[in-house]
Amino acid sequence: MSRWALKGLKTGVVTTSYPGGDERASGISPGLPVSGTTNQAVIAACPVHALDNGGVRRNRCIDCYRCARTQGENMAWDRGFEWAQVKKEAVLPAPFKHAVNIRVLDAGDCGACLSEIEQLNNPYYNMHRLGFFITPTPRKADILIVAGTITKQMRPVLMKTWEAMPTPKRLIAVGACALTHGVFGQDSPVLSDILPVDVAIPGCPPPPLAIIHGLLAITGRKPGSDWEVE
Repeated sequence: MSRWALKGLKTGVVTTSYPGGDERASGISPGLPVSGTTNQAVIAACPVHALDNGGVRRNRCIDCYRCARTQGENMAWDRGFEWAQVKKEAVLPAPFKHAVNIRVLDAGDCGACLSEIEQLNNPYYNMHRLGFFITPTPRKADILIVAGTITKQMRPVLMKTWEAMPTPKRLIAVGACALTHGVFGQDSPVLSDILPVDVAIPGCPPPPLAIIHGLLAITGRKPGSDWEVE
């Protein structure tokens, strides 16, 4: 135990400098393709139809890298994480810039997106320093984060949670499954079919900093990307 304490004192502060500075750690983000292709072999290789002739649907991408691995193709790739798409009219008023309570709902997640959301509380990301706090009750929540496909069993829970939240309230869809079914096909609705989504964060799963970017954007502290929700 003493060795861990000494190592901590020697290392010092290890919390990410984002958003106050650039994130320079390697492997912090899997990235997303930023350009489409006319290579039919590459288009056919995508299991979720995220590519078409010259375009890319980022909300469908599951980070499988099949397009990047296809022989003879050099896909343009964004290694950043500021992907969150935010409706401009949904940005919360000024008082919410200082403290926001968040309710997280697993609507049918495989565990990947929830694992990334859980990382927000660890010392490296430490979202508390930015005024973001997880609450166990929707009655105290300002923002609802939903991850996973919307299963039949969880749809009533989703609705009850949303209805219990006070206004103004905002809804964030995290990950390809909540946005476009991901790899699970069309058997269940996506979140936007049920409730109005205010923030869309693509990725499978999106890295923690992408989720932080979404939270910063909905509170007006960072600009969001162009709205692409299908």
